[in-house]
Amino acid sequence: MSGSINRWQSWHALLAGVGLAATLGLTGCQVDVGGQTLPSPYYMRDDVQYFPPGPEMKLSREAAAMRAAREEAGLARP
Repeated sequence: MSGSINRWQSWHALLAGVGLAATLGLTGCQVDVGGQTLPSPYYMRDDVQYFPPGPEMKLSREAAAMRAAREEAGLARP
C-alpha cells in the first residue's frame, strides 16, 4: 500500500512542478535594463514607433492664427 501512495505523491509533485513551470513561463517577468523597466520578455520583438521631428515652436499654428487676426484687425506689428 505504501508503494502506491508513494507513486501518487511523486505524480502529484511532478504535476505541481510542471504546472508551476508553465505558469511562470506563460506570465513573463519584469526586467530592469539600463534603468528602464521592461515589462515583457518580448520587448525586443515589439514594433518601433517613429515620430518625425516637429517644428521648433510648438504653437506655430496658434501664432500664425494670432498674426493673421492681428493683420486683419489692422494692428500689424512692425
